[in-house]
Amino acid sequence: MRRRQILLTNDDGIQSPGLWAAAEALSSLGFVTVVAPREQSSGMGRSLPSTSDGVISKQIVQVGGQEWTVHAVGGSPAQAVLYGVLEIMPRRPDLVVSGINYGENLAMGVTISGTVGAALEAAALGIPALAVSLETARQHHLSYSTRVNFSTAAHFTAYFARCLLEKEFPEDVDVLNINLPSNATPQTPWKLTRLARRRYFEPLRPKRTAWDEPASVGYRRSRDALRAEEGTDIYALRMERCISVTPLSLDMTSRVDFKTLDTLLRQE
Repeated sequence: MRRRQILLTNDDGIQSPGLWAAAEALSSLGFVTVVAPREQSSGMGRSLPSTSDGVISKQIVQVGGQEWTVHAVGGSPAQAVLYGVLEIMPRRPDLVVSGINYGENLAMGVTISGTVGAALEAAALGIPALAVSLETARQHHLSYSTRVNFSTAAHFTAYFARCLLEKEFPEDVDVLNINLPSNATPQTPWKLTRLARRRYFEPLRPKRTAWDEPASVGYRRSRDALRAEEGTDIYALRMERCISVTPLSLDMTSRVDFKTLDTLLRQE
């Protein structure tokens, strides 16, 4: 039996401790090739920026007490997946894993997430894909903080990766989006959820006195998110403190009844 090939990426960048926690956990399932953005690339979604230089450089890092050769890419998370599949890996991967991310990726924010974007890019290539995110305090989102414990997230990364490698999933399940509460343990239950139809993070007005000053749109957790409906990813994570497992589809067609919509559009 040939050894399984797993491509691991993220959006926090090649130096992220969450990436290495996932690498160590996945190494028991097959050969793990790490291809990740050279720089912090959160919030890039599935973008393929024309300004990316595409330079690939090898680095040596310590993972679980062993030296690993990894690949840093001058590009977005989705581009890292493309370079990994098209240039770096010896053959097409059996699975792509994106994460483990500092901070949760829930609800309508999944299209912003570079973590989810990388998994969607893999799915568009017809490769089973998994995105894993861990709830953290806001100040850790763009950090490489060693105060964040990824051990439980790594445990579930390996669990769901094994499921994707060994089982046949329905056609419309293109990505499994996993979100773990910060206090999760290996005994924490998980449940299937749907995306909440609301913002989890809300944008904040840039802080500046003139438009010619450099500034960024900020964000914070939305208070409205706490009113999410039961059965959604936000409700599972924030209210029930369960692990949210949301199946995502590349088919973004609205599920509206076409006859109803057609009648509405044709009315004079």
